[in-house]
Amino acid sequence: MADILIVDDEIGVRELLSEVLQDEGYSVSLAENAAQARDLHLSKHHDLVLLDIWMPDMDGVSLLKEWAAQQRLTAPVIMMSGHATIETAVEATRIGAIDFLEKPIALTKLLQTIESALTRRTKPPASPAEPVSAYSMQREPEMEYDPTPHPTQLAPSATPVEVARAPLSAREMAQQTLAAIDVNAPLREARDNFERAYLVYHLEKESGSMTRVAESTGLERTHLYRKLKQLGIDKR
Repeated sequence: MADILIVDDEIGVRELLSEVLQDEGYSVSLAENAAQARDLHLSKHHDLVLLDIWMPDMDGVSLLKEWAAQQRLTAPVIMMSGHATIETAVEATRIGAIDFLEKPIALTKLLQTIESALTRRTKPPASPAEPVSAYSMQREPEMEYDPTPHPTQLAPSATPVEVARAPLSAREMAQQTLAAIDVNAPLREARDNFERAYLVYHLEKESGSMTRVAESTGLERTHLYRKLKQLGIDKR
């Protein structure tokens, strides 16, 4: 899987992007400023760089210019910023950036942009009559968290009763969990138990698709990832 370098001076952004991308199977390197990014870029091959524009020591556009001047743009670069103007984004693209993401970054948009950039990197150049567009690629189906173990083959000696025994449905599992909630427990504990049952139910119902769970629960994917981690629900 691809190795991605994340360059951002905000620790919260680095940790969140790192967690999301690792969950998606990517290898991740982290840099909190231009100096660290420069060293990592020279010492290790990366398949893609997520580069923040506004950083304290050197801004991302200046670092991009430096790499371009030294002919070290060896990987696609996607710029990130929450305050950049259209002119800044255009300038970064002119220098060599492949795309631009505006903060706060929607995770679906992030993953689509990364996959398109990596696909463009590995695909042979198109003929002049067939230009390549970063958004012309369709994403492969997501590999999502599967909350239930995969069924195994029954042993040859399995009885008809064993074959007919169906696993509990998502609704039945959630109902059992809810019934076990101690209403005499402190509010925080009772609430966590309810949220755990609620999210397990939706993960089961949506066959583990984080995208569909986010839609059905009304949670932004960033919040959903954090909530699953907080409640100890394994996403892998």
